[in-house]
Amino acid sequence: SRAEELNAIAEAKKIIVETTSGASKISYSFLQTARSQLRSGTDLANFAALRLVRSLAQKQNSPALALLAQRMGAALRSGEDPFEKVRGLISDMIAKLETEAEADATHKAYCDKELKESEEKEAAKTAEIAKQTARIDKMDARSAMLKEEVAQLQADLAALAKAQAEMDKLREEEHTAYVSNKADMEQGLDGVKLALKVLNEYYAKEGKAHTAQSGGGSSIIGLLEVVESDFSKDLAEIETTEETAAAEYERQSKENAVEKTTKEKDVEYKTKESKSLDKTAAELRSDRDGLSTELAAVNEYYAKLKERCIAKPETYAQRAERRTAEISGLKQALSVLEDETALVQKRK
Repeated sequence: SRAEELNAIAEAKKIIVETTSGASKISYSFLQTARSQLRSGTDLANFAALRLVRSLAQKQNSPALALLAQRMGAALRSGEDPFEKVRGLISDMIAKLETEAEADATHKAYCDKELKESEEKEAAKTAEIAKQTARIDKMDARSAMLKEEVAQLQADLAALAKAQAEMDKLREEEHTAYVSNKADMEQGLDGVKLALKVLNEYYAKEGKAHTAQSGGGSSIIGLLEVVESDFSKDLAEIETTEETAAAEYERQSKENAVEKTTKEKDVEYKTKESKSLDKTAAELRSDRDGLSTELAAVNEYYAKLKERCIAKPETYAQRAERRTAEISGLKQALSVLEDETALVQKRK
């Protein structure tokens, strides 16, 4: 009944006056409010809502809620339809917090997406740079080895050319000596043969005078025949030596020519491969430089994202939990007022 309601309000008023006189001086002049406005369930509902908001502000350490409580207290003291003002203030704060929560959630989703994509890009760019670096290092090592081999081949070719030149010179000297020695031997041999012919023809004539001297002539002829034999042997040995030397020279020269051709081809192919490797490595370096530039841009953007998205004093989860508690508390305070509104309308 209405009497019972008034008794309950009176009792609540007595309790509040007795227990909150000290706090009212700090928060708001409740005694004035109590005397002038705390005369119905609506007044009590307003006070209960204010108490809930102030308690919530202290619990959440929220300056915004503390300011709301001050504004609610001011509305209660104004005397101009405080119920609607208080309900409007709470509803506005709930809407504000829900808008902030939605914006924060949208920002969180954006940050999660961008951070994930940036991390994936950073990992991909880093892996690609490492891959390019490995290829470049491999090519550089191969090119360096080829250049060393080319240098050694060129040194071998120089030594081979020097050796061939010395062989050519020696062969020319040997051949010149052979020609000279052969001419001398042939001339000597022809002379001995001619001498033997003269002596043999002389001693072959009939006559005593010749016969008397036939013993001495025989010795001379015998000596010349020995000389002829020696000259013939020496000439044959000279010719054999020349033929052997010439054949060996030709054989060695052909081997040198084959070796020279092989090494020159090796120099050509290895030089070509080395240049190709150097060119490809240079292109890869250019690509890697581009990747490094892209990675630097990704890292720069990622650093800015972390400044915007990774909260240091309070994480998104903490903010979301705080806002949920604030919204829930405000809705509870609003529910107190709405329940009173429903009760008043029911009485009418």
